[in-house]
Amino acid sequence: MSLRPSLSSVAAIAVAISSLTFALIISRTNAEAPLILGTIPEFELIERSGSTMTRADLDGQVWVADFIFTNCGGTCPMMTYQMGKLNKALPESVRLVSFTVDPTRDTPATLSEYAIRNDVEGDRWFFLTGEREDLYRLAQEGFHLAVDDTIGTEVEPITHSSRFALIDEDGNIRNYYDGTSLESIDQIIGDVETLLAN
Repeated sequence: MSLRPSLSSVAAIAVAISSLTFALIISRTNAEAPLILGTIPEFELIERSGSTMTRADLDGQVWVADFIFTNCGGTCPMMTYQMGKLNKALPESVRLVSFTVDPTRDTPATLSEYAIRNDVEGDRWFFLTGEREDLYRLAQEGFHLAVDDTIGTEVEPITHSSRFALIDEDGNIRNYYDGTSLESIDQIIGDVETLLAN
């Protein structure tokens, strides 16, 4: 008896693989919401306005977050530029949150000046500061993003992630993006639209 598969069995296998592939493509093109990658813990920090802000203040809203510092000469200027583009492009219901990784220097007044220098418009983009331990714990354990002020360069004395994080209405991380890539803007807008539609 020949062990070689018949043409009919090969054809049946090909049809099955083709059907499975098509089903997978359809499932990915039906605007699926991004996966849940973690949940942001509670926090209590100070906004540039001087008011206290907690994670609960963002409950029920989609938001995009990043970690920067105002005297950064490396990735932060581009990240803030990108957030500025999102500030103009995203629906008004979406919030933007920038956490400092240099709270000693980045007081609420300093963050306010930074926002003015970067032409931040509207009142949906928040700049938060607080205790170093709280901010670093939030970055590393809450957002799963790197930050280290013991190494760095003259231009960027604090090493930190350049990623943006997309957070849903329940405080879940739904995706990460390269905060220095122009392509990320369209990706974020698309994922936000999907979250808002679901």
